[in-house]
Amino acid sequence: MSSQLTVKAVDRDDDHYQVQFRETDDFDDLTTPDWARELAESELPGSDVQMGREETDEWRIQSVRVPADRVDGDGDAARKALQVVSLVTDHEMFESE
Repeated sequence: MSSQLTVKAVDRDDDHYQVQFRETDDFDDLTTPDWARELAESELPGSDVQMGREETDEWRIQSVRVPADRVDGDGDAARKALQVVSLVTDHEMFESE
């Protein structure tokens, strides 16, 4: 999993910011593995990670949902999402060694 993700878009609905790192169309199926949900929750309660697999079995982060009431605008949502990405990425790198 790449630790060099770039924020592609930040969208807000009523309750969450959706911070997108990859296009949804890049994946056949998106899900949130339990281990990724737990890590996201430990970094930022109420957050969620959408992940998928491309042509390999390697998990890739598509987006992070950040609770709107825990951040102050798009920029803060993007920063918090990147913190979640870093934690998930570090976990994946450690698990693969």
